[in-house]
Amino acid sequence: MPIVETRDLVKIYKMGDAIVRALDGLNLQVERGEFMAIMGRSGSGKSTLLNLLGCLDSPTSGQVIIDGVDITKLKKSQLPKIRREKIGFVFQHFNLLPTLTALENVMLPLKYSGVKGSERKARAMEALRQVGLEHRAHHRPAQMSGGEQQRASVARAIVTKPAIVLGDELTGELDSKTSRAVVQLLREFNRATKQTFILVTHDPAVAEQTDRVVHLMDGKVESEEIHLPEGKDEFVE
Repeated sequence: MPIVETRDLVKIYKMGDAIVRALDGLNLQVERGEFMAIMGRSGSGKSTLLNLLGCLDSPTSGQVIIDGVDITKLKKSQLPKIRREKIGFVFQHFNLLPTLTALENVMLPLKYSGVKGSERKARAMEALRQVGLEHRAHHRPAQMSGGEQQRASVARAIVTKPAIVLGDELTGELDSKTSRAVVQLLREFNRATKQTFILVTHDPAVAEQTDRVVHLMDGKVESEEIHLPEGKDEFVE
């Protein structure tokens, strides 16, 4: 059973008198443990799809099934629990709280999940160690480089051990060398933990590091690329 599935997914926005169909009957399946990218031009529906998969918004119609749960049938008050237990987020602009240290930022998701103080600190330090940032644990974001801030953001995303990690243009603020290193770090987590990674990106260099690339156009899946282990790519209409 796919860990993520959308069925005939539609999202309509009203902008003044105009109606925008951001998603137009999108169907997608993501297998457990996949490391995949979603690409498309501006307005193709990438960010809208990510918001729906992350339980940050609700569709106009259709279904979103996360780890066997049809979240479109849940009450709004039930969605935060799904986010806390199933999903980690890595953002383009890092979204670290500037007044908190790296350690305190990584501890936040555990606090919201009800993990006790001593365990929160231990697990957050372990997550920072996993991303090679334990030496920066007591530094605030302004005292860290962009790459270090993104690694802290990755640590925050994985600290709750979610089944799914969503990345929204997570390398957009990084140079090419740092970008490749961050994606490689995510790939290592994917292989070690079998967590599912879904990365929205405009960067072909990021996409080529994934197993599968789904291309969106006008709110639908236009095509897919499968990156085979031997390096030969398969293109699927």
